Order: sequence, then C-alpha cells, then structure tokens
Amino acid sequence: MNFFRGVMGGQAAGPQPSGAETIQKLCDRVASSTLLEDRRDAVRALKSLSKKYRMEVGTQAMDHLINILQTDRSDSEILGYALDTLYNIICNDEEEEQDAVTSIPVSGKHKNVSIPDENAQKQADDLGAQFTDTFIQDPEHVTLLLTLLEEFDFHVRWPGVKLLTALLKNQGVQLQGIILVSPMGVSRLMDLLADSREVIRNDGLLLLQQLTKSNAAIQKIVAFENAFERLLDIITEEGSSDGGIVVEDCLLLLLNLLKNNSSNQNFFKEGSYIQRMKPWFEVGDDNSGWSAQKVTNLHLMLQLVRVMVSPVNSPGATASCQKSMYQCGLLQQLCTILMATGVPADILTETINTVSEVIRGSQVNQDYFASVNAPSNPPRPAIVVLLMSMVNERQPFVLRCAVLYCFQCFLYKNQKGQGEIVATLLPSTIDANSISAGQLLCGGLFSADSLSNWCAAVALAHALQDNLTQKEQLLRVQLATSLGKPPVSLLQQCTNILSQGSKVQTRVGLLMLLCTWINNCPIAVTHFLHNQENVPFLTAQISENLGEDERLVQGLCALLLGICIYYNDNSLENYTKEKLKQLIEKRIGKENFVEKLGFITKHELYSRAAQKPQPVFPSPEQMLFDHEFTKLVKELEGVITKAVHKSSEEEKKEEEVKKTLEQHDNIVTQYKELIREQDAQIQELKEQVDSMSSQKEQMQTTITQQLSQIQQHKDQYNILKLKLGKDNQSQSNSQGDGSQVNGLQTEELTQLREEVEELRKQHSLLQTQLGDKDAIINTLRSEAAQTAEGTAGSGSDNTELLKELEALRTQVQSQSAEISQLKTERQDLLRRAEAGPSDAVDSSDGSLDAAKMADLESRLAAQTSETERLKEEASSLSKGRSELEQQLASATSTVAILQTEKAKLQTEVQESKKEQDDLLMLLADQDQKIHSLKQRLKDLGETVEDEDDLDARDQTDEDEDEEDEEEDED
Repeated sequence: MNFFRGVMGGQAAGPQPSGAETIQKLCDRVASSTLLEDRRDAVRALKSLSKKYRMEVGTQAMDHLINILQTDRSDSEILGYALDTLYNIICNDEEEEQDAVTSIPVSGKHKNVSIPDENAQKQADDLGAQFTDTFIQDPEHVTLLLTLLEEFDFHVRWPGVKLLTALLKNQGVQLQGIILVSPMGVSRLMDLLADSREVIRNDGLLLLQQLTKSNAAIQKIVAFENAFERLLDIITEEGSSDGGIVVEDCLLLLLNLLKNNSSNQNFFKEGSYIQRMKPWFEVGDDNSGWSAQKVTNLHLMLQLVRVMVSPVNSPGATASCQKSMYQCGLLQQLCTILMATGVPADILTETINTVSEVIRGSQVNQDYFASVNAPSNPPRPAIVVLLMSMVNERQPFVLRCAVLYCFQCFLYKNQKGQGEIVATLLPSTIDANSISAGQLLCGGLFSADSLSNWCAAVALAHALQDNLTQKEQLLRVQLATSLGKPPVSLLQQCTNILSQGSKVQTRVGLLMLLCTWINNCPIAVTHFLHNQENVPFLTAQISENLGEDERLVQGLCALLLGICIYYNDNSLENYTKEKLKQLIEKRIGKENFVEKLGFITKHELYSRAAQKPQPVFPSPEQMLFDHEFTKLVKELEGVITKAVHKSSEEEKKEEEVKKTLEQHDNIVTQYKELIREQDAQIQELKEQVDSMSSQKEQMQTTITQQLSQIQQHKDQYNILKLKLGKDNQSQSNSQGDGSQVNGLQTEELTQLREEVEELRKQHSLLQTQLGDKDAIINTLRSEAAQTAEGTAGSGSDNTELLKELEALRTQVQSQSAEISQLKTERQDLLRRAEAGPSDAVDSSDGSLDAAKMADLESRLAAQTSETERLKEEASSLSKGRSELEQQLASATSTVAILQTEKAKLQTEVQESKKEQDDLLMLLADQDQKIHSLKQRLKDLGETVEDEDDLDARDQTDEDEDEEDEEEDED
C-alpha cells in the first residue's frame, strides 16, 4: 500500500522514482496481481498518469489494459478505468493537450489566446495515430470493444463510446472496414441512440458521425436500422430549430447519411420523412430572438433540404423530391421565410439558395414561385423584390449571388417564365406605374456598378437560353438613351457599351449575353452584322496584343465573331460567311483567331464555373463565368474552329452536301408521310374487311334460320294437306255416325264412373298402407333408441319399407297416368259433345230436343266435378307420399348415427381388450422375474417365503384380530 500511496501523490522518504519506472511497476502489478483490488488500484493509477506520461503509458501498458478488458469482464469499475486510460493515450483533442497552450496579452488587453505549438500538436497527432494502429492491429480488439458497448453500466458504456470515437477520428477507414465485417457491429452502435442517458446518446451521435463519413455501405446499414425515424424523433424532442447542440449533431448525421447517397435519399423520400421536415421552418412572427445555435440549426436544415434536390442528383429522384416538397407545403413554408422580416442575412441567403433548387426544372414549383407576392403595399411579386436586391450594390455579395441563382433556377427549362420576363421588356406591356423585372434588368445592365452589369446580363441571358422565340422577341426592345435622340435597340446599346471600354467584368457579362442571344438565331446574327461598327470592333479587339486580363475579352470576342460566321445565312452581301473568314485571315490570322478562342476554356475561373450551376465566388472580382455559358462554349468551340478553317470550296461542297441531304431528307419525309397515309388506309381497309366479315357471318346465320323456318312451313303445309284430305273423306261418313253419338257418350260416362270408383278404392287402400308404414317407422325409432342390436333389425325392416315405398310410388305414378288418361278422354268427350248436337241436327233434321241436350250437359258437369275431386285426392296422396319420404329420411339418418356410435363402441372394446392383453403379458413377465429372483435368493441360502405362506400368515393374523374384537365386545 505504501507503493500506491507514493503513486497517488503521498509523500515518501528517499529519492522519487521517475515516471517511466512508476509506470513499469504499475504494469507489473497489473500483470502479476492475483487480487482484483490490487489490479483495480494499479489501473486507476495508470489512468491518472496517462495524460502526463502519454507516451510511456501507451507503449508499456496498452497490452495489459487490453488484457484487463478481456479477463476482468465481471468488474465494471476496472473496465471503466482501463477504457478511460486507453482513451487518454489515443485521443488527440485539443482540450487534452493543454500543455502546449500559452496565454499572452493582445493589444494591451489581457486575453487568453490558444497558441498550440505546431510541432507538439503534430507529434501528438502522430502519437495518437500510432497507438490507434497498435490497437486495431488485431481486429479482435475492436470486436471486444463493440461487445463492451452492450454493457448497460454507465462506467463501461460511456468510456467505450468515447474510445471508439477517438479511434475513428484517427484511423476512420480502417475502423470502418473492421466494424463493417463485424457481426451486428453497426446494430450495436445504433442501440446507443435508444439509451435513456442523454450523455451516452449524445456521444453516440458523435460516434455515428465519424462512422458514416464517406462510407456508403455503412450509411445504408445505418439508414435501414431505422436511423431516420430515431433522429427525427430526437430533433422533435429537443425543440427542432430552437434546440441545442444535440439537434445540430442529429442534422450533421442526417447530412452524412443523405449526401451523395441516392439509395438513402430514395429511402428518405419513400418513408415520407420529407413531410416531417416542414415543421422545422415554421418560425414565428417575432423573429427577433435568433440565437447563434438556432441560426446554425436552421442553416443545417436548409442544407438537408438542398441535399434532397441537389442538381447533381439523378433528374428523376430530384423531380420526385421537388413534387413531394410542394405537395406537403414545404416550398410554401420556405417562401414564407423568404419574404419574412428580421431574418438573419446568412439564413436568408441559404433560404434563397434552397428555394432555387426546390424549383429548378419543376414547372409546377416554378409556377407557384411566380405567384408568390411580397407583403408590401402594394404587393409586388417575389421575383421583382429579389431582383431589386440583386442590382442593389449595397446588398451583401453572397445575397446577390443567391438571388441570381434563384432567378436562373426559375428560368431553367421554363419557357413560360422566360416569355413572361421578356414580355416585361416589350413596348406593349410596359407599365409606367410599377417596377417590372425587365426594367430592373435593364437598369442593372447599364448601371455604373460592374457587378450589377454582370448579374443583369447573365440573368437576361438565361431568359433567352434555348428559346428561339424570345431571342427574336428581344430584338423588338427599344431603349431611350437621352432626350432628343432616337431610341436604339437593346442589341445596339449592348454593343455601344462594349465599344466604350468599360470594366472587364461588365464587358465579359455583355459578351456572354450577346453570344447566348445570337447563338442558333440567324435573324439576331443579321441584326448584329447590320451595324457596320460591330465587326471592325471585334476584329480590332481580337488582333490587339493586350495584357492577361484582356485575353478573356479577346477570346469572347472571337467566340462572338465565330457565331456570326457559323449561323450566318448570307443575307448581307458585305458580311457573308466567306467574306468574314477572309477578313479574319487578313486582319487576325486563322491560327491567331483559334488561339484567342482557346483562351476561354484555359481560364481558371472557367473550370470553376463549369463544376456546378450555383454561382459561388470568393470575391466579386472573380465573378466572370456562368455555368450555362460554359456549356455553350464547350459546344461551339469545335464547330467554330472547323468553320473558320474551311475553304470556300469546302464550304460549297458542304453546302451541296447539305442541300443534297436536305433533298434526301425531304424525299424521306415525303415517303414517310406516304407510308403513314398508306398505313392509315390499310388500317381502314382492315377494319372494313373485319366489319364486312362479321356482317357476312350474321347474314349466313340469318339465311340458315330462314331456310329452317321455310322447311318447317313446308312440313306444316304437307301435314295440313294430309289432314284436309282425311277430313274430306270423313265428311261423307259423318251422317251415319251422328245417330250413335248419344249412345257412345252414355257408355263412356258409365265407364268413367266405374274407373273413378276403382280409383277411390285404390286411394283408401293407399291410405291404409301409409298408416301401416307410419306404425312401422315409429317402431323403428323406438328400437333404434334402445340397443345397437335392435339397430340391425330395424335396418332390415327399413329395407323392406323402402321396397314397399318404391312399390307404392309406382302405384301412385300409374294412378297419375290413369288420371291423365281420364282427363284426355274427358276433353275428347267435351269436344264431341259440342260437335255432336250440330251433327245430329244436320243428320236427323232436329230429331233431338232441348231436354236431351240439357241432360247431356248435366252429365258432363257431374263428370267434371268428379274429375276435380279426383285431382284433389291425387294431390293429397302426393303430399302424404312426400311426408312419408321425409320420415323415411329421418329414420335413415338416425340409423346411420346409431351405426356410427356402434362402430365407436366396438373400436373402444377392441382397444380395451388389447390393453388388457398387454397388462397380462406384463404381469406374466413380472411374475417370471419375481420367481427367478426368489430362486436366486434360495440358491444363495436366503429364506424366501412363498405367496402361499404369506397368504396363510395373513389369514392367521386376520383370525386373531377377529378373536380380539370378540373378546373386547364380551
């Protein structure tokens, strides 16, 4: 213990050991001590020395500390000391290197200024990297550390998180590779976000920031571990933009996960997380309280929106995110901030940049932005308010750049917006009482501020980008330069300012505007060449030997002259293509012209502007090139070079080739149109053929039906002819037969009465049989309910009953047939009775009187009533038969149920018999074993009582007990 007192600061007699010796002794104690308390005290001492003697502790104690992590897992205190010690020797944070900081007074005031010794800081960084390499040399050490992070104990988990963060800062790529292949490595780290202790959760955010840097694979894993949901929940819990540093850490982690990762961006959009961003930008009306942290948070939130709609993303993904932002109201919220008052300048600038990329290339979003008005009196469009800031030289430079970018994005692939901007410059639409976008652009184009000139020229060039109609419309714009002088065109005024020798930035802007304007527009080229001063000015500019700054202007002049050659329609005799090339060859020289043209792409600022659409410049002086213009230069440089080098003969050949190609194209176009017409005709003919085929099939079907009807009519006609012939033959014999009608009817009626009487008897017999069957069915029911044996007997009776029922059914059917026959005969009798009186009158000349006729009718009526009654009896008989069938079905189902129960009982009996047989077998085996054991005991000389002896003894005991009871009773 004296040793530890010396180490921990106690005074000891004699010379003090050096730091290295003390650390060596502590390491020996850690390695050799068997008691956990001794090892814990030694590790605690190493922790206290690790900052002052970082080199010594790192070189001598690292292996021992790692061994502690592996072997003493059960003691959280020693694990915490070991992790803290490793963190101290690996971490390179400035607050840990306070020895290299000095305090000096500045300007007479006592101010603490941190001036770290660069060499010492570099050595510390190298030392941390060396120790990190040593630690991760064995990947199992990192796996061990990840395992320790699963410990819930605060003294283990928090130092582990800090240590892993320091390792990632020193050797991020190597650590990322090890964690990526470690089973559940990333998942364990994601669990830190769910820790209820804020310090661990917050340090976990810092750890994940380091882990996700520049590693798309880990970014995807973290995203699919529900990181977006957790981070957005934390941001909401912490107060969104009004939150603290934790919100900032969450936003930085979200930026790591989404930037340049299309998979995560798509997952973020599909998960409807864009909608959850809208409340972030709901700032109140009182915008006075903008803390530094709130500004930082909102700045990161705006960057997060820009990441989702960045121009470097795929067009489809960007368009989808832009649509979602409009539908959820996020764009509207951003425009509210844009037009609000009291917003800090850097937030306003970033908001403008964000709105720019949200509307870029999206027609719906661009239309909405065009409808936004500023809250002024009278209300003005937001575009006009922004342009006023752009051409105002008192506004911050970054804000003016942001407004220019917003205007460019508003016009990007927006021909409708381009037309609206150009329309504000035309004479017919100018409103003297209000400020329009066109007036602001013209004012900026010709102001004294070179930056305003450049911004206005570039903005106007974007209004003409890839829009031939607006290029031609802009030629109509006339400007009044001064009183008493005629107005001049906008094109002429631009060339006038160029010739006056203004600043380089102004001339570069005007030249970019002119090149964009006359590009691919022969009418604009003609207007430009129509001014006799323009071409001499360009050739003079190109041919001069000027300084470095003027080379860019010379290159742009060469580009403008080259466009005049390439898109020249030869409508002006003095400035045809050939004459312009001859002029270049005489005044400038072709090689010199091409060299001057090449100055543009070789310029440093050209390469910078070509990288991304947003105009970002360190200073106003470096604001020379526009991104879209760099595309135009790249497209035209080669074709202009070829056009200048071509001779007149080549030009003629090319013209001939072009004419030939045009002729061929015309011929091909004619043939294509002819083929289209023929295809249309063929299609129409096919449709006609299909319709005619269907009509033909319908007609054939109709003809077949008509032929069958004709054949039927023929057959009916033949039958009628045969009947007519028979009727003619029967008429000759009808006189002799008429006298016998009454006698025949009387005999037939008597026969019918007899048959009806017989039917009654049969009906009564059937009822008697039905009663017998009911009794049999009742008997069957009672017998089926008693026993299973009775079931078999009732089954046989049931079979007999079915046979009898079938016979009864046959009788009923025959009875029905007889009834039908009687009906038919009755109808015949009625017909004959109606026809009989007339025949009798004809044959006997009135021999029958009315009394006989009445008698006959009464007999027929009686017969009719008898027949009706017979029908009723037959229907009642059929009802009885149906009831009998129902009773028979119920009896059959009852029998089936009883048979099923009988089968179950038989199955149970068989199973019980089988179980009894098994038990008997087991008992026999048991008896055999007992007998064999008894025999073995007898062989060994033991006395074993047989069962008979035991029974006899039990009987004797029982007799004695009975005798004792009798004596007690006596």
